[in-house]
Amino acid sequence: MLRKLLSIYKNSTLFSGRPTHPSELVYTFYDEIANEWIGIPKAELGEKELTLLKTLYELVEIQPVSFSRIGKTWSEFLLSDGPPPIYKDDTPLRFIHFYITGDDHHQEEMESALKGFFSEEIIIIWESKNIGIVIEEKKQIFLSEEELLSMAETLESDFYVKISFFIGKLNPFSIQLRTKFKQEQEYFSFAIAYLGFSNILSFERVFPSYLVRHLPDELQQKINQEIFELFSNDTEMFSTIKFFLEQNLNASMTAKKLYIHRNTLQYRIDKFTEKTGIGLKDFYGAFTVFLACLLFEQQKK
Repeated sequence: MLRKLLSIYKNSTLFSGRPTHPSELVYTFYDEIANEWIGIPKAELGEKELTLLKTLYELVEIQPVSFSRIGKTWSEFLLSDGPPPIYKDDTPLRFIHFYITGDDHHQEEMESALKGFFSEEIIIIWESKNIGIVIEEKKQIFLSEEELLSMAETLESDFYVKISFFIGKLNPFSIQLRTKFKQEQEYFSFAIAYLGFSNILSFERVFPSYLVRHLPDELQQKINQEIFELFSNDTEMFSTIKFFLEQNLNASMTAKKLYIHRNTLQYRIDKFTEKTGIGLKDFYGAFTVFLACLLFEQQKK
């Protein structure tokens, strides 16, 4: 069947084996029955044709990145359980995972732009067209969370894409680094799938929702049902309380960002405490209510 497409799309190419260095300007399709691949220029396919071909064949996403030697070693170590790269033990490293929405970007251009923001040499490897990892060795200066947020905003403006960063922890180089990488990878994948878009993510921002997601049903049912009932009847109350907790109980900041008067905010907080009997000014009350907020949000989806 793929061979018939050659006569329709004159600039297409048929492959007997999986292509390893496809052009960014080509869609690659795989015919499982014939065990053949075909590359068709993107410019020759309209939206309806692309949809039809994706129904008939597997659209293959092939990583078109030519790794440097050290990049290839890191990729094999982290993604394919290969041997570790040669590094001095205890060298401090951190991973910055990133996810780029959309398909209208070129990896080489994006990689060049990312490297321009870092003061030290970094390594970038790609898991797929949209997901990659920055490997950063701590020598002098690390980019702060604010600088990464500024980077995300600049890239969005320049490339018309949205980018999300998961900031990993600083760890000494060792064979155990792969295990720590895979855990961060799991948290980041969870955040992309369940938490909605955010420019900046980290373990402490993701783990509470990750924990709630994995609570056994019997524990979920023990969360104060009065809170759920209140949130169900007053969604404005829910969004206000959750945002207030996310702002570290800072009433001025919460009121400012929600565009409400501080007295209005205090009224809603007092009403919540009156209805549930739980105060938000101590750690235990705030922690319990925050877990309830996450669980309520999860159950709505």
